[in-house]
Amino acid sequence: MFIVLLKFSNNKSQAGQYLSGHKDWINQGFDDGVFLLVGSLQPSSGGGILAHNTSLAELQERVNADPFVAEDIVAAEIIEVAPSSADARLQFLMN
Repeated sequence: MFIVLLKFSNNKSQAGQYLSGHKDWINQGFDDGVFLLVGSLQPSSGGGILAHNTSLAELQERVNADPFVAEDIVAAEIIEVAPSSADARLQFLMN
């Protein structure tokens, strides 16, 4: 499982130009069964993604394809988490 942090860079003001492509990229992540949750980092500092069903290399490739990353709107950090226990509702993450 992975946590992806997308923190705004100095080019944050250009985000509007790439927002549609960024949203398409997010939707593709959900369609592919990789993204579990996407949301904003508060207060307005970027975004966060919970991902699974992928390898680190595949996720890095996917993240690099995000228009926000490619255009330096955000800087991406990927954190790998090896779950050792989970609430019953999240047992599917233990595989």
